[in-house]
Amino acid sequence: MSVARLFLAAAALCLAACSPLPLRGTGDLGVVIERASGSVEIIDTSARAVLATVAGLGDLSHASVVYSRDGRYAYVFGRDGAISKVDLLQQRLDRRIVQAGNSIGGAISQDGRLIVVQNYVPGGIKVFAADTLELLADVPTVYGDDGRRSKVVGLADLPGNRFAFALFDAGEIWIADLADPRHPQLTKFHDIGRQPYDGLVTPDGRYYLAGLFGEDGIALVDLWHPEQGARKILSGYGRGEEKLPVFKMPHLRGWSVAGRRAYLPAVGRHEVLVVDTETWREVDRIPVKGQPVFVIARPDGRQVWVNFAIPDNGSVQVIDTDTDRVTATLAPGRAVLHLEFTPRGEEVWVSARDDDSILVYDTAKLQKVGELPAESPSGIFFTSRAQRIGF
Repeated sequence: MSVARLFLAAAALCLAACSPLPLRGTGDLGVVIERASGSVEIIDTSARAVLATVAGLGDLSHASVVYSRDGRYAYVFGRDGAISKVDLLQQRLDRRIVQAGNSIGGAISQDGRLIVVQNYVPGGIKVFAADTLELLADVPTVYGDDGRRSKVVGLADLPGNRFAFALFDAGEIWIADLADPRHPQLTKFHDIGRQPYDGLVTPDGRYYLAGLFGEDGIALVDLWHPEQGARKILSGYGRGEEKLPVFKMPHLRGWSVAGRRAYLPAVGRHEVLVVDTETWREVDRIPVKGQPVFVIARPDGRQVWVNFAIPDNGSVQVIDTDTDRVTATLAPGRAVLHLEFTPRGEEVWVSARDDDSILVYDTAKLQKVGELPAESPSGIFFTSRAQRIGF
């Protein structure tokens, strides 16, 4: 054999031994938060398999995730104020920065170029370049006459590289226009209600809603007509009835919307509120097993799945949106913390923290079809979120 052929054969062997990960797309990938170990699992929803574990992400006790628009990078927001950029294809931590003392989530801009983080300590939002995580702007949420800073909640991306968020302590909603990300332009809505705790933007990007913890009701802003200000809907939905202690704050996001109805968790009540998204009036309320935490519509809107705070956090209930009644009660495992539908809704993945398991259910048959190990799993986030407003 010639020297050239020997060289080529040796090179081929070297390439085979040192070959990169297989060529693949990202549309059926996702991550599972392993909150106790500060790591994430990269998962394949088609194969129902764990591909890799990426460690070193810090405090993930209240972690959330958004994706780059190509689905390659997951931006993980930790409770310790860190942003971790995880490369799903190389299955590694690309970069990580600590940008605040206490943070509870973030969002990505419509064009995929900006990452915005909402902070408890110090109160405010920060804007970063998605590719490098370079800080572009720091917006403190100062309110009142004495320079206090409010905790930020309910951050959501809006069309036009804008972001909406609520000020828990101030009872305000702000919209930041980041057309020039180094010089944010702010629109502020005052006196929107007591203690907004979370928010959502509707899937069409038109309305922003902030749930209120300090009173019964929800603040709503029509983003097509912000000059109309914020108005209150569902005011006093629990009027005259004794409130239960709240064991876990419910979450609001666009996943609550099914067709022209929104299915919203009632605070301190064993009910899901049903709201017409054209009139924003309550049209029904559905009794459920416990205090709802996540109320999530299947992508086709035919079902809504609900999990609960303690002591009912081992159960999941399924609501038929044709009748607005519970049609099934499942017991996936101990401490069910989150649910995530596959992109077209044929399956739902459920995290059972205290069983160290992810359960996979067929949503038509309501039967378990798979199970994966995970260490104290909480949030489940699929790359299909990259293509949806408010996710």
